[in-house]
Amino acid sequence: MGASVGQAESRRAGRWSGVDAKLGVTAALLLVILVVLLVLAPSFFRPNNLVNVLVQTSSLGLMAVGMAPVMIAGGIDLSSPANMALGAVLGAMFMQAGGNPVVGCLIMVVAATLVGLLNGVAVALLGMIPFVVTLATMTVATGAAVWLTHSVSVSGFPDSFYDVLLARLGGIPVSVYVLIAAVIILGAAMNGTPFGRYLYAIGINPRAARVARVPVRAATCASYAVSGLMAGLTAVLLSARLGSASANMGNDGVVLDVVSACVVGGVSIYGGSGYVTGAALGALVITLLSNNLNLLGVSYYLNLMTKGVVIIGFVALDGLRRRAS
Repeated sequence: MGASVGQAESRRAGRWSGVDAKLGVTAALLLVILVVLLVLAPSFFRPNNLVNVLVQTSSLGLMAVGMAPVMIAGGIDLSSPANMALGAVLGAMFMQAGGNPVVGCLIMVVAATLVGLLNGVAVALLGMIPFVVTLATMTVATGAAVWLTHSVSVSGFPDSFYDVLLARLGGIPVSVYVLIAAVIILGAAMNGTPFGRYLYAIGINPRAARVARVPVRAATCASYAVSGLMAGLTAVLLSARLGSASANMGNDGVVLDVVSACVVGGVSIYGGSGYVTGAALGALVITLLSNNLNLLGVSYYLNLMTKGVVIIGFVALDGLRRRAS
């Protein structure tokens, strides 16, 4: 197994130049967005507004960071935002009924993690197609959230829920620190543990990984559970920021943003390469792009079209890189 995983690592190392090239394009896109914002809206760079951008990025970034291991292993999790909304609704309803906010947060995280694990079982153990499975899970989770709430937002949380989650340390909100911690921990896991090496090996060649006795099923299940865990943490932070929870928290536009963040951040849609840190950077780019388009008065639908074009461009770049290697 060690020899085969080592071969996968050497092939992965050969791909880093392509990933770095995509990150270079991402950095250039980020620079262009910042220049446009500087010209059109200099007030955008006020400290308070920059902090707000980081807060917006933290929610998208957590889900993108959770999606990254799944995509690196060659899968995809379209249910992440809907899973996040369902977990948020369950925890919110518990707190609204007078439940302890700590338990309410645990409900959000555990529920979302279990849904992620369910996706992993369906993909890894039952051999189902990730796109189909997670699309179905997204539909079920959305329907369940709407059914539970009757399309009404759930609010009325205890003050202690807000006191902790909306606190600021050094002027920076807690949610930003949570994102940073997630990037550090998952980045270390992907680059310095067998778990990460297994996922890269699976993404490069799942058959070879099985021959090398890589625990493909266990690693794949774990990657989807991580995606669910990140969705659960997002549910906690976003519920506190919005002051409520609803099924609309995980609308279709959020799915596009999460996938966009990963692709723009250099995570290959084909699997086998990418950085967790790149997914977080991609989340920042997508957040700034959305703000930029809003400042230009671009409609919501044209905003979606623009993000779609960006995804196509980066996927095309990824395809060219694969053919070149």
